[in-house]
This record gives sequence, C-alpha cells and structure tokens, in this order.
Amino acid sequence: MKNRYSTLLMGLLLPMTYVGAQDASLTPPQAKAGECYARVMSPAKYETVSEKVLVKEAKEEITVIPAVYETVEKEIEVIPASKKLIPLPATYKEVVETIEVKPATRIWKTSLKKRALPVNQALLNTIKAQGVDLDKAVAKTCFKEFFKPATYKVTTEDILVQNERNETKVIPATFETKEEKVVLVPPSKEVVQLEAEYETVEEKVLVEEAKTVWKKGKNPAQKLSGATGEIMCLVKVPAKYKTIKKSVIKSPAKTEIQEIPAQVETIEVQKLVSEPTLKHTPIPAVYETVEKKIPDTPAAFMWVDAKTGAQAPWKATGNKICLVETPAVTKKITKTVLDTPATVKEELIPATYEIVKVQKLVSEARETRTPVEAQYKMIDKRKKLADSHLGWERILCQTNMTKDVIKKIQTALNEKSYAVGKPDGILGRGTRNAIERYQKDNALSTGGITYETLGSLNIEL
Repeated sequence: MKNRYSTLLMGLLLPMTYVGAQDASLTPPQAKAGECYARVMSPAKYETVSEKVLVKEAKEEITVIPAVYETVEKEIEVIPASKKLIPLPATYKEVVETIEVKPATRIWKTSLKKRALPVNQALLNTIKAQGVDLDKAVAKTCFKEFFKPATYKVTTEDILVQNERNETKVIPATFETKEEKVVLVPPSKEVVQLEAEYETVEEKVLVEEAKTVWKKGKNPAQKLSGATGEIMCLVKVPAKYKTIKKSVIKSPAKTEIQEIPAQVETIEVQKLVSEPTLKHTPIPAVYETVEKKIPDTPAAFMWVDAKTGAQAPWKATGNKICLVETPAVTKKITKTVLDTPATVKEELIPATYEIVKVQKLVSEARETRTPVEAQYKMIDKRKKLADSHLGWERILCQTNMTKDVIKKIQTALNEKSYAVGKPDGILGRGTRNAIERYQKDNALSTGGITYETLGSLNIEL
C-alpha cells in the first residue's frame, strides 16, 4: 500500500518542463535546492471601520407653566382679559439616506466579458497619445486598433550591368627550331616524407557541468480554485560525461633526403625570334533599365470606436479595449428628522365683569425649554487595503508531502470544524475542498497547499 501511494504521488508531481535558473522573471527569488514554489492567488485585504451616523437630530422640549392667581373680594373685573397658551408639539418624519459602502470603479479591459483581463497603463498612454480621449468615455465603450499597410510606387532606374573596360588580346611570341644539347633535369635532392603512426585510446570528457534548474511540476492540491497554481521546484542536476575514442601519435612523421641525378638529352629547342605583345581594345559600359518599388506612404496604426470601425485600406489587428464600470455598493438607513419645531399658540380670552370674588393675577403663564441631544448610530464599513494579486509562495511538493503530513492537515481541519472524515493520509476530493474553504474563509492565498496555510493550521514540518 505504501509503495502504491508513493507511485501515485510521484506520478502527480512529475515535471512538465524545465525553466532555466537564469530567467529570474519566471522563478521565485532567493530559493534553495529542494524547495518548491507556486504562483498562487492572494485575496484582497480589507479592514472594518466604524462610522457614526445621525439617526435623530437634537431638539427642545417645551413645557408651559400656567399663570398663578389669588382671590380678592372686590367689585372689579372677575376675569381680566388674558391670553391662553396652547403648546403645539414638534412633528418628525422618517427619511431614508443612502450611504456608500464601496466606491464605484472604472477599469479598461480587453473586452466586456466577465473574465476579461485589465489593460496595462503603457498601452492606454499610447492610445491617448494618438488623440483618443479615454477620460470622457462612458461605461461599455470599446475601441479597436486598425492597421494600414505601407504603400509603394514603381520607378525605373538604369543599372550598370558591366563597367567600361579594355579588352586585351595577346599576340604570341615567334620561335625558330634548333638542335641543342641541354640538361633536361638538373641534379637535385628529393625530400621523402614518412607518415606518422597512430594508436586509438579512450578518454572521459565532461559534456555538461553539475547545476541546479527550476523544474515545473504539478501538485494534487494545486487546482483548489481558479488561481494559476504554477509550481516551481529547484532540482540538482548531476554533471554529464561522455567516453570518446581518439587517435594519438605513436611515432611522429619524419623526412628523408634522396639524391636525384641530372638528365641530359640532345633535343630540338625553340629559340625566341620575337617577344609576345598585347593589343588593347576599349569596350563601353553596359546598362539595363529596371523597375523598382519604393515606399510611398508608411504603415500606420489607429484606435477608433468599435461601433464606428474604419474603412479600407484600414484592417483590424484584433486588439481591443473596453471600459468596464463597477457601480458603487450602497446601504440604505432610516432616520428620524425634525419636520416642524414645537411652538406655542396664543388664544385671547376677553375680560368678564361681575361683583364677585375675583382672581388677581400673581404671575403670568410662561414656558420652559429643555434641550434633547441628538441620537447617533454606529455602522460598520469594509475598507479595501490591498487588491488581490498573483505571487510566489512556498508550497508542499514531492520532497515533503508525505502521508503523515497529509494526516496532520486532515486532523487540523477537523479540529477547526472543516470536516474531512477520519484522517487517512490521502489527498482526496473532500480534503482538497476543505482546504479551499479554509483558505477562502481565512483570506489565505489559494492555488496550492502553501506554508502560509500550514502556519495558520499550526502544522510544523
């Protein structure tokens, strides 16, 4: 069972390709041999902030203190003319206020599709430099890039095919025949070369020095989410040697000098009568008329509204940018505000006369105002600290993902209420789904079993 498990795990982690250690843009920084890294998706970071919101405005409560009278026996007005104060309470109304929780965003992407990628700022600056006002574009506006090829015109030109030259004719020398005893071949010495002798020997030659390379592999836990999940392992590669056969000199080459006697013979010889001469004849240059294509107008690129397009000879290159606008996230709250303030209504009461016991005014009616403080409510808002991004994280791989390590992960997930069943040391679907849920719930990087996740689960290797 142990051998079968090891074979399965090694098969899942077999490398797909090699990445040169010199390509620093594709490899994790400051890695050590035996460690594995993956490009994983780190989630956006938020913090919760509290904000004080007015629910009920400050107000004043009005209390009316009635007038004070005393009884006097006197023939006078029984009840003098007076004023009656009637308090009218304040009225309130409920209003709904919309509060922005998350601001709206405007992002240029490669299309209006949901999974479209954002466009880099350098390309946007290039498009603006061509006169396209991207700042005034509205949401769902798209621009396409068009290309106009260069045009050429045909001209004729006389090309020199053959330069002006002189044709030279040789008039040979004239001879007469005479008999003469001559030395055909003078005495001489000949150097004879004796070939070197060789023998074959074997030699071990270094073909490639030992090195470390980045090895691209995959992990059974790397597809927990839609993250990239690229895994890079630094692996030692031993030196390579090749046994070759070569010929070496057994005895070097050498030379011997041999004497060769002169050869004498009576022969008919040619005596010079007249020297050879040269006759020069001038030949003019030769030209040929050819047609040539030369540039007339250069090739050009332009960006126009995708709905408008461009007419011939402009052709679409396939590049496209679209403005995607995400609306702000708002929350509605209901609060009570003052509609009409409290007032006092005056009512005139006319005097009545009678000879009776009368009431004499001691103190007039008055009002008192008591301030009531405003009421506030605290609401929570989420504030983004950092966007989600791809980055290199150290992960478990074939060098350290053992059955015991998987059991520790399963035990820790069970303890944190992410049920995976009885720990069996097998990285199955249930364990992978539990790891994914735990990473998302705790704002951890997704795309593999990272050391960040192990630390959060309190697992030490």
